[in-house]
Amino acid sequence: MTPLNMSKNSFSNLALAISNELDWPQFSMYTGFQNSTIGGWTQSLYLRLRDWNRCNHRDYQNIARNGGSSRNLEHFLKSMTRDQQLDKPAVVFYAMIGNDVCNESPDTLNHMTTPEDMRAYVMNELKYLDMNLPKGSHVILMSLADGRSLWNNLHDRYHPLGQLNKDITYEQFYGFLTCMKSNPCEGWMTKNETLRNLTTERAEQLSNVLQEISTSAKFNNFGLGYFENLYQKVIAKWKSLGGQPWELMEPIDGFHPNQIASAIGAEVIWEELLQKQPDIFGKQNPFNEEIVKIFGDQGGH
Repeated sequence: MTPLNMSKNSFSNLALAISNELDWPQFSMYTGFQNSTIGGWTQSLYLRLRDWNRCNHRDYQNIARNGGSSRNLEHFLKSMTRDQQLDKPAVVFYAMIGNDVCNESPDTLNHMTTPEDMRAYVMNELKYLDMNLPKGSHVILMSLADGRSLWNNLHDRYHPLGQLNKDITYEQFYGFLTCMKSNPCEGWMTKNETLRNLTTERAEQLSNVLQEISTSAKFNNFGLGYFENLYQKVIAKWKSLGGQPWELMEPIDGFHPNQIASAIGAEVIWEELLQKQPDIFGKQNPFNEEIVKIFGDQGGH
């Protein structure tokens, strides 16, 4: 939505949007289930897993939240529901993306998670998962993003607020957020190239911690994996289809990946994991067609 196409119906679902923290988990990369063409198409790991084995119908959980990081994830993990004795194994994606390096502080570098703290937080959270996941589960640690792509692809483009009069670029929008002390990522949403590079350097250090844990730590009830450079791969795939990187970013906040990026990301993760770990999602169910004929869509999701 831009000022050029606003109408009286533009904010008709504002209450629903606010209740979703302006996020749409029903369209998300991991647990999306609802068809939509508003901001792109819907594809998710859940939908791929459901097509792979119809017995996975409605078997998904999304415990993500805005501001979630390795520092506070242990608190949110307590909302996870899985019976260790009765339920089937789970596939868990540990994806902090950027919140361990993103903050609103002017002294942003000193408020980022350190590699030492990252290891301690993640190990505690993995120990909690080991006490609650059924045997045979998998946990995939996702590397942090390289947020420099935000500035590189958006800074000289017009923000939706400036598209009508051609007077507000993302560089100006980021500067305004900083001035209001509400910039969600001072390290990447800034014209300071040195700061952007230092933020990426810390993100890479934290990713290295995740990678090291994935190869050295052992748990009783799940195997560990590591997935790196998701959004670089998403951008590369989108460009191969003729798209431009800026088209993958949420235009309003200039920060989050949009629905198109999420759909492509689900495909990228699914294809790579199946290639590297063919058994991670279990065997493909040979009775899928019969299940669909008998149960239909069971009233949706």
